[in-house]
Amino acid sequence: MKLNALSVLIAICAVAVLGAAPQKSVVVSYPQDTPDSVLTQAKDAIKAAGGMITHEYQLIKGFAAKAPAQALETIQTLESNYNPYIEEDQIVNAYDSNGNPV
Repeated sequence: MKLNALSVLIAICAVAVLGAAPQKSVVVSYPQDTPDSVLTQAKDAIKAAGGMITHEYQLIKGFAAKAPAQALETIQTLESNYNPYIEEDQIVNAYDSNGNPV
């Protein structure tokens, strides 16, 4: 009986893990003249798809997020006048390994 219950639990966990859409870490930015409502709509679409906003930028119109690929495709088509630039979130260095400016 214990083996059977354990097998069922493992099967449920496997379905949950395999069924979840993989999340991408991205930075989404918009042109400076983009209305705040467009950014709000994009963030809402990411959250509705099971993603999360990890940072909201102040110097640029944009945010960082972890989101399924489908949500990223959706926000690209939300507003044709203000196209988002979506790039992989990554570490950027201003200096090389010797400490020299790049």
